[in-house]
Amino acid sequence: MVSITTEPQTLCASPDVDVVFVINSDEYHVDHAILALENNKFVFVEKPLALNVRDIKRIKSAERNSNCKVMVGYMRRHAAAFVDGVKEIGGMDQVLYARVRDIIGPNSAFVSQSGTFPKRFTDISPEDIEDKTTRATEFVRQALESECGVPITKSSTTMWRILGGLGSHDLSAMREALGMPNKVLGANLGVLFQYPGFAVSYESGIDSVPLFDAHIEIYSQNKSVRVQYDTPYVKGLQTTLHICEKDGDGYRETIIRRTYEDPYTLQLKELYDWLGSARNPS
Repeated sequence: MVSITTEPQTLCASPDVDVVFVINSDEYHVDHAILALENNKFVFVEKPLALNVRDIKRIKSAERNSNCKVMVGYMRRHAAAFVDGVKEIGGMDQVLYARVRDIIGPNSAFVSQSGTFPKRFTDISPEDIEDKTTRATEFVRQALESECGVPITKSSTTMWRILGGLGSHDLSAMREALGMPNKVLGANLGVLFQYPGFAVSYESGIDSVPLFDAHIEIYSQNKSVRVQYDTPYVKGLQTTLHICEKDGDGYRETIIRRTYEDPYTLQLKELYDWLGSARNPS
């Protein structure tokens, strides 16, 4: 029997619940993830996990005090093309340069044209809207003013939300593929990261062109590896792996689609396996 509640405490405390999916608006990720951990439930949180360092520390503390763990929903890292691409990168003699790019059109452009029976709900109370806005304002103030020493403006707020949302996908994939950078060399409309022996350029933003230009590409002396993403809001558009390499005196380009399973499905399969191993360690 399916039970429905509007109270997070009721859901998280239920003995019938093993895993709590926190896939609501960003402003509630932290409190609801902590609530689930306090009730010893495994937690899947859609990105971003949090919008400031203070709240990341709160979640880590709650996880340490819980019998369960947290998984963050960065589905791009679970795409088959990305997993295979990381293996290809690991086989390079030396990385010379890398590029991470994510310039996309508004998601609504894809959803409105391709969604199956899309619905837009309006039964949200003014009190709930005010609570969401208040939380968002406080989170951004904590991040920009308290932690970064940056003045709060419309521009800085917009860029912080883009970085915490869309950008978290890119930086998560960059970290998985290349590790953590040593430092930031410069920033304007993009960022230049310094790694040991090479640099990584990062470009991110949203415009009005209905195009999804998102990829991570790594260059070595004789080979480049590119993971190309398409919008996840149109069913069936695949993430592809592109390998360009020297072939004797010639050139070879390979495009690989190992599976047509989408990254969301692969992510949930990974979650299932993770939960199984966590609950039944060998």
